[in-house]
This record gives sequence, structure tokens and C-alpha cells, in this order.
Amino acid sequence: MTTFPAHAPIRLAACPPPGLVANTLAIAQRELREAVRSRWFILYTLAFAVLGLSLSYVTAAAGGGMGLSGFGRTTAGLVNLVLLVVPLMGLTAGAGSIAGDRERGMLTYLLAQPVTRTEVLLGKYLGLSGALIACIALGLGACAAIMAWKGDATRPASLIWLGGLSLALAMGMLSLGMLVSVLARKASVAVGTGVFLWLVLVFATDLALMAGAIAMKLRIEELFAACLFNPLQVFKMWSLHAADASLDVLGPAGLYATEEFGAWLHAIFGASLLAWIVLPLIAASLIFARRAPV
Repeated sequence: MTTFPAHAPIRLAACPPPGLVANTLAIAQRELREAVRSRWFILYTLAFAVLGLSLSYVTAAAGGGMGLSGFGRTTAGLVNLVLLVVPLMGLTAGAGSIAGDRERGMLTYLLAQPVTRTEVLLGKYLGLSGALIACIALGLGACAAIMAWKGDATRPASLIWLGGLSLALAMGMLSLGMLVSVLARKASVAVGTGVFLWLVLVFATDLALMAGAIAMKLRIEELFAACLFNPLQVFKMWSLHAADASLDVLGPAGLYATEEFGAWLHAIFGASLLAWIVLPLIAASLIFARRAPV
């Protein structure tokens, strides 16, 4: 079970009365310090780095090469690794944030300080985002070092795009996890719900899309629109498109997207991931503002 450390008192900005930015940054700094010391950060970072290093070493040792129209085989493998690990990191980290403090009584203490609930939520979100950024940067950085050492043919631009999109995916999943956290009374329930959502997004939605395409005879444009509602599918398609790889490898929906939207695909994928970052966070803020701290 993922555990989250107890928080020490948070020092807010001194007089004059602190504002939104000062309070939010104070909470974010404390959240970041606690997150990087916690077991979940250490375990996720080690797991992500070890799996990425193993994948990079094996594929690079096999000859590197270029596949998927210029998309390196190692990077293609890292995309699938990110799809499995990063959403789980974001969901569980976000799910344990508010619910964990509520269960320990820390939330009541924090809200007794001269801070608003919006400042608390944003501060926690920014702090956990920083921890996730560090985790992903360490993991992908180690992978890039191995790939450079083994002379893998993957272009650096592909890895840069992969890193940026991984961060966007992590922040979207963190927003969703924090929405779960403000709804749950116990950290165990929140984290369990986060794991369930991860299973749904990673496995169930792919099966549902395939079943729906067959049973409901979905048209190609409808299938592509359905893919846009799954941030993991958006991440996969955008990673391929950003690296100038052909979306044909994703089937008819990818081919349709390339022919129909062309250069607009970046904007479409970006809007979809941005919605997953912003909308759950707004919903969490509205619900958190109306709920009792205990």
C-alpha cells in the first residue's frame, strides 16, 4: 500500500497578509520536500529507472535501428513503459494527497491557518507535480544516457518530446487523482480508487473501443473521437506524431487522423491533454471548497 508521510507545520508568508501566490508556493515547497522523501517517490523512481534502463539496454544491444518511420525502437518501447507507469504514479500520488491529510487530521490544522482551500489544493498540486517531474526526468535521463552510450539511433528530439508528453500525462493523472482524493474520506479508499481508474484507462478502455467498433459498427471518425477521451490514447498518438512517425501503425483511426487533420493534430492532442489537466483540478477545487475538512 502506498504511504504518505505526515506533514510538519507549514510556514506561510509573514505580514503583510500573504496572498495567493505566497501561500501556494509555501505549501508547494513543503509538499515537494515531503514527497521526495517518501517511499512512493523512491520506489516509483527506482522502478521507472530500472525498467527504462533494462529496456534501453536490451533494445540498443540488439542493434538499435530505426523503426516506425524514424521512431527508434527504444523510444517506442519507452512509450509503452510510460503508458503503464506514469499514470499509476500520478493517480496514486494525487489520490493520497487530500484524503491522507484528512485521515491524519492534518487537513484541519492546515485549514486553520490563514490560507484558502484553493491555495491548499494548488499548493499540493504544484508540489506533487514537481516530484513527478523529478521522477520522470531521472528515469528518462538515465535511459537517454544508456541509449547514447550504446549508440542507439533514436533522435534526441524524440526523447525530448517523450519527456514533455510524459510530464503532461502525469499532470493530467495527478489532477484526476486529486479529484478522487477530495471525494474520498480515507486514503486507502482514495488510493484504491486511483488504482482502479488506472486499470480502466490502461486496459479496459482499449477493450471497450475494440468491442464498440465491432458491435456498434463505429465509423472511423467516431473511433478517433472516442480515442480523444482517453488521455493514454492521446499520449500514444501524440508521441508518434511528434516524432514524425506514421500513425498508420495505430490502425484506421490513426490514418484517418493524419489525412483529415494534418498539422492540426498537435493542437487537437494538446487541447485534449490540457482538458485532462484543468477540468479535474477545477472540479476538485469546487468540491473541496464545499466539503467539511473531516
